[in-house]
Amino acid sequence: MKQNANWGAWMKQDGFDLLIKGATVVSPDATALCDFGISGGRIATIGPDLVHPADEILDATGLLALPGGVDTHCHIEQVSGAGLLNADTFESATRSAAMGGTTTVVSFAAQHPGHRMRKVVDDYAALARKGAVIDHAFHMIVAETGNGNLAEDIPALIAEGHRSIKIFTTYDKVRQDDKSILDLMAAARRAGALVCIHAENDGLIRHETERLLAEGKTGPRHHAASHPRAAEIEAIDRMCRFAEFTGARVMIFHVSTAEGAAIIRNAQARGVAVLAETCPHYLFMDESVLDREDPARFLCSPPQRTPQDQEALWQAMEDGTITLVTSDHAPYRMDETGKFANGFDAPFNRIANGMPGLETRLPLMFDAMVTKGRMGLDAFAALTATAPAAAFGLDTKGRLAPGFDADITLWDPERRRVYRRDDLNDNVGYNPYEGVEVTGLPVTVLSRGTPVVRDGDYCGTPGAGRWLPMSRP
Repeated sequence: MKQNANWGAWMKQDGFDLLIKGATVVSPDATALCDFGISGGRIATIGPDLVHPADEILDATGLLALPGGVDTHCHIEQVSGAGLLNADTFESATRSAAMGGTTTVVSFAAQHPGHRMRKVVDDYAALARKGAVIDHAFHMIVAETGNGNLAEDIPALIAEGHRSIKIFTTYDKVRQDDKSILDLMAAARRAGALVCIHAENDGLIRHETERLLAEGKTGPRHHAASHPRAAEIEAIDRMCRFAEFTGARVMIFHVSTAEGAAIIRNAQARGVAVLAETCPHYLFMDESVLDREDPARFLCSPPQRTPQDQEALWQAMEDGTITLVTSDHAPYRMDETGKFANGFDAPFNRIANGMPGLETRLPLMFDAMVTKGRMGLDAFAALTATAPAAAFGLDTKGRLAPGFDADITLWDPERRRVYRRDDLNDNVGYNPYEGVEVTGLPVTVLSRGTPVVRDGDYCGTPGAGRWLPMSRP
C-alpha cells in the first residue's frame, strides 16, 4: 500500500485548481476507484479517469479518500465555570484536529452569569478568526436566560446562524432548572435551533460526592462513583420527556450507559426528535482506567463505565440510535495550570474534568470500524463526518460530492502507529491513549482544497478557517 501522496508539478492551465487521481473514494452513494476535481475550494466533479487540466495534480493511488472529519463537540480556548482556561488555543486545537483528519470543529461559546450572550459569541469568534486553521462553528452555552439573553440575544444569534444551544443539568454556575430548560427548548423550537444537553442529575451527583468525601474517599479513583449511572439515566429520560412535551429538537451529548441509549431508542420510537452522540473514551475505556497510574488524566464527566456499556453503545450505533461519535475534547494539562489548579492533593471534585481527543478520534474509530471490521467504511464516514454535519446544518461539509467543500482526507489504511505519552499536536502534554496501537492513518488532509497536512506533515495557516453558519433544520 502506498504510504504517501505524490504532489505533482504545477501545470498552470485553465481547468481545476487541483485534480486528485486514483483514490479509492468513499461517498454516500458509492465506493470506487476514481478521480475528482476541485475548483474554488469545492468539489467540482467526481469520476473515473478525469483528463481535465489542473493547476496541480495529486496522485493518491493506494489511498482512501474520505470526507474530512466533523467534530461537533470540542471545548477550545474556553474558560470553565471554575475559571480555568483550557490548555488549547484555537490554533493548537485545530492543528491537532487537522493532524487527526478532522477539517471542521464546533466548539463552545461559554456564557458565564452576568454576561450577555452576544458579547460571549463575539469574543469567541474573534479568537477563532485569529487562530483557527480549519472551519468552525459554535454552540452557545447558556448560563443565564435573563438579562436580555433569552428575550433578545439568543433569538438574534440563532437567526444569524448560531443554531445550537448547549445546556447543563448539573455544575454550579451553568446548570439550568427545569423551567429554564423548558423555556429554552420552546424558544429553540420557534427559532429553528437544536438544544444540546449535558444530562446528569445534579442532586444524585451532589449526594454521592458528599458521601464519598465524608468517608475519606477523596482520590481521583472515586470520581466515577460520584457520577452514578442513575444520574445519567434519570436526566436523559427527563430531557427526552421535555423534548416530547415542547416539540423541540434535542441532542443528548456523550451518552455513556446502556440504559441511557435504551431510553433514547424508546423516545425515538415514540417520534421524539432526539439525537444522540457518544465519544471514543466511552467506547475504548472503562472505569478500570481510574486504577492506573496518574488517574486524574482520565477524569471526565460522565465517567467511563463498564465493558457491558461499551458493547451497548456499539449496538446503539449499529441500530441507528446513536448517530454521532465526537471527541468532547476538553483538555487540561497535568499541572497546577490545569488538572491540579487546586493543588496536587485536591479531592476528586476539585480536579478539572476533561481529556484531549481531537487528534485521536478518527484513527481510533478507523482502527475499530474499518481495520478490525466493525460496521465498516461507510458507517465510519457517516458517524464521524456526514451525520455530525447534517445534525448541525453544516450543509457543505461531511460528504464527498459535487458542490460540497473539498474537505478531504487521504488515508493509508495500512500505516500503523503506537501512541506515546506525549505525541499529539495539541498543547496538553499527554495522550490518554498511550500504548494503544492503531492501523489506518490520515496522511494528507485538505481544507476547502488547500492542504493543512501534506504527507504527514502539518502545513496549515492560523486564521485560515472560516466560521460556518448553521442552516435551519
